Amino acid sequence: MGSNGNCSDCSCTASHPSRRDFIYMTAGAMAAVGAGAVAWPLVQSMEPAADTLAMSTTEVSLADIPAGTGKTVMWQGKPVFVRHRTPEEIKEAQDADSAAMVDPEKDSARVQKPEWLIVVGVCTHLGCVPIGEKPTENRGEFGGWFCPCHGSQYDTSGRIRKGPAPRNLDVPKYTFLSDTSVRIG
Repeated sequence: MGSNGNCSDCSCTASHPSRRDFIYMTAGAMAAVGAGAVAWPLVQSMEPAADTLAMSTTEVSLADIPAGTGKTVMWQGKPVFVRHRTPEEIKEAQDADSAAMVDPEKDSARVQKPEWLIVVGVCTHLGCVPIGEKPTENRGEFGGWFCPCHGSQYDTSGRIRKGPAPRNLDVPKYTFLSDTSVRIG
């Protein structure tokens, strides 16, 4: 660059950045930092809350659930039915013609151990909570659960057999920790 600061006095062929170029680059960098500062809280707000993460799993003791009964536990704000099935209930669920069902699914695809059925206790029609955990409650024609709101009936595998529900009761992810304990979630 020449003595007066112009390139015309200089014999080089490369262009030199001007003060205006520096201001543009600085403004662009500041805009990027500002966009990041705005985006970060937005992205963080989409993360699950701490109380939701705390409820992401729940452990259930199976020791106090006699055959033919069930227990309702809460997982992620939803009821989950843990049913200790009798040999008769297991046979009924396995022998049912799943091909003729509204939502065909074999019993073996819904359970890890035949004597234990674990399903989300929310009717797939309009989100009601079906009854049938206690042997004294109405379990419908198929011995599983009955939704008194609109008449959906589920069998001993939680499959929809009659009524307006479009699909079977959902099976959550679960793992047996021992013969007497299961972790849901």
